[in-house]
Amino acid sequence: MLRRSIVGAMEAENAVAAPPVAEPRRPSRALAFLRRTAWTWTLVVVILVVGVVSGALWSPFNENPSFDTWAYGLPALEEGRWWTPVTGTFFADAPWVYVPMILGLVGMLVLEYRWGARVALGYFCIGQLFSVLATALVVWLAAFITDWEWAQEMVTVLDVGASGGAFACLAAVAGRLPSPWKLRAWLAIIGLVVIGFLFIGNLADVEHLLAVALVLAVDRSFQPRRTTVREQRLIAFVALLAFGAISIVAALFPIVGPVGSTVDIADSNPWDNALNLVIVLVVANGIRLARRWAWLVAIVMLSINVLAAFALFVLYLVVDDNVLSEDSQALGVTTEIAMGLLALGILVYLIVIRHAFRWRRKGTLGLSPVPNRDDAVAMIQANGGGTLSWMTTWAGMTYARTTHGIVAYQRRAGVALVLADPLGPEESRAASVREFIEMAERQGLAPVFFSANEATRAALPDDWSSLIVADDTIVDLPGLEFTGKRWNSVRTSINRGGRENIEFHLGTLKDEPWGVQAQLDAISGQWVGDKDLPEMRFTLGTLDEAADPAARIAIARTTQGDVEGFLSWLPIYGEGGIRGWTLDLMRRRDGGTFPPVMEFLIGMSAAAFRDEGAQIMSLSGAPLTHEYPPEADIFAQLSTRLADLLEPVYGFKSLHRFKQKFNPRHETMYLLYRDASDFPRIGRALTGAFLPDATMGQFARAGLDIFRKKD
Repeated sequence: MLRRSIVGAMEAENAVAAPPVAEPRRPSRALAFLRRTAWTWTLVVVILVVGVVSGALWSPFNENPSFDTWAYGLPALEEGRWWTPVTGTFFADAPWVYVPMILGLVGMLVLEYRWGARVALGYFCIGQLFSVLATALVVWLAAFITDWEWAQEMVTVLDVGASGGAFACLAAVAGRLPSPWKLRAWLAIIGLVVIGFLFIGNLADVEHLLAVALVLAVDRSFQPRRTTVREQRLIAFVALLAFGAISIVAALFPIVGPVGSTVDIADSNPWDNALNLVIVLVVANGIRLARRWAWLVAIVMLSINVLAAFALFVLYLVVDDNVLSEDSQALGVTTEIAMGLLALGILVYLIVIRHAFRWRRKGTLGLSPVPNRDDAVAMIQANGGGTLSWMTTWAGMTYARTTHGIVAYQRRAGVALVLADPLGPEESRAASVREFIEMAERQGLAPVFFSANEATRAALPDDWSSLIVADDTIVDLPGLEFTGKRWNSVRTSINRGGRENIEFHLGTLKDEPWGVQAQLDAISGQWVGDKDLPEMRFTLGTLDEAADPAARIAIARTTQGDVEGFLSWLPIYGEGGIRGWTLDLMRRRDGGTFPPVMEFLIGMSAAAFRDEGAQIMSLSGAPLTHEYPPEADIFAQLSTRLADLLEPVYGFKSLHRFKQKFNPRHETMYLLYRDASDFPRIGRALTGAFLPDATMGQFARAGLDIFRKKD
């Protein structure tokens, strides 16, 4: 014991006597940033030093006697100056060009900072060399094959600058952005290089176009269909506005490009321009509002532009050059060709996203008058409904009137696919089931009820069958308190939210400030863009459905106004009004600072609904999560396998397990059908209902992603 005390005293004395060891100083953030982006800054310094040595920083380098020695282009390659694709990179042909050229290297800067020097240098060097050499090849082929005046001029032009590599880096950054910014950035870059080529057409514009095309082909990150329907319509809206603006600018101001020059200002009729502007604004607004007529008008309008451009292009091939040169100036031929090319791109995009502008098809089954959404809403509000009844008011549903009710369904693959239970007085729902079955079978359709309850199942004829497809998870709200061990995770998340000053807000989407709505849109778009398949529909909504004034939005946000996550709730009506709420959207911000945001939001929503007097809160049933008994037939086996395959993509099972934290009771949801031989049609109908906008390519990519995640 004494020995231990002596040793301890000696160690303490040595510790006191020993000089403190200085901790190494951490480099400042600015220095760390410079080190991490050293290659980009090195390139900037080299460009500036070369500018000083050559005098290009203060006088036009294209007037310098050494310009031909260092500049790249087809003449330089033909004369054996093989070094010019490299040396020309470090010059600018005029002093003012240094500003946009160096600013354009921001793409390389971001690539190097986020993904390393190898990635940044690879995209810049390959993009620069490819754009220079490919441009020389393209203009040589165009001049060799045709008498195109622009091509004949370009084969004699030399150029300098690093803009080809810079655009390649910008395109690479666009392909790595999170959704929905990835698609927006791609469209902005593509629009910029295409418009630059069509309406300016310098050698550098060809380089930009080819550099972006290279990254587009290699990265394959430009996928317009992998986004929300709302985003698709927004892109079409912006594209039409841009098309109208460009057409008016081209009519008002002389522009010289690869296809020639525009008409003189004096030849432009201001009334025609005003009329065109009004038409474009009306049609674009209709596109924004998802109007089918606007989509059709846009298709016709763009098709006319494309056909006119094609006809004028044929004139270039068959009409005498002297006559053409005079007529083209008088008739604006060259501008029409350029606008026709732009119209073709927008036309193709509108055709690709045609599913975003469906007809609201009127019911082909049932009694007259044919009901609509307003009738369905009135029926629900008057007679009440189940936890999924409000989903029958969503777009894409068709309604059939029965003697005392309404049945909401979709007609797909020869199946009349009913969502949930018939609407109307409870005592008449059994009769509505039987009426609808007779109506559908009379027209050769296979009636099927999806996510129906026990009362609908009991109303079926004796020869019908049923399969359990989900368990509705319901929390009873009267007397709800988050006490006891079983509520520990929910209680902990609520308490943590209070400590971290996370604000809870419950309201409607349309009443939220623009900044909050933009954050919700970005969070939702990011969630969709990270998946190989588009948003699911039918029993799963989007922000379009959440914007319904009857729905409510629960938001968790920081005191700085950053949205950490949000939920959307759909009303559950009883005969006396709203008796509860059903959970629909669940979205969290990628990279958020509050991990238990979902537990916090659901717990706070439950407390708010309880205090308002609501009776129940449904967390809904995740599709394909029920464990079927062994005797449940082949459909049950296929459903289980499908759930296992889709788990890495949509996480149905993990979502189902998450909902158990709220200690719900369960009500069974059924798939009701007459004949097992209808399974192939039922499978196709359900796939079309849940994934109406998915393509075969998206299914294939999702399959590859599933197998990668399973490995």
